[in-house]
Amino acid sequence: MSIERHGTTRRYSDVVTHGNTVYLVEVPDTLSADIAVQTREVLAAVEKRLLQAGSSKSRLLMTTIYLRDMADFDGMNAVWDNWVPEGTAPARACVQARLANPEMRVEVVVIAAA
Repeated sequence: MSIERHGTTRRYSDVVTHGNTVYLVEVPDTLSADIAVQTREVLAAVEKRLLQAGSSKSRLLMTTIYLRDMADFDGMNAVWDNWVPEGTAPARACVQARLANPEMRVEVVVIAAA
């Protein structure tokens, strides 16, 4: 099976596909924003990248959500619960982590079927 990379730099690719599986990671654009805004930005970017790769948010297989602070868990989930189509929730982990930029409140890793 071939591996396709899109938006590739020396350090990372925006999207990697292998067979019928799509891999991507998204971070927020507005670092000064609260968790709701940052989560909406990240999920909108995830949705856009999935569509570009021939997938959709209804085809999520596994998602790992990294939060700077678990105090943001409920705020992130309020946005997440409205974004994921009913009956299509992926396997999911949510962990607290020190993110690369201290102003980022959330980072999302996605594995989806194409």
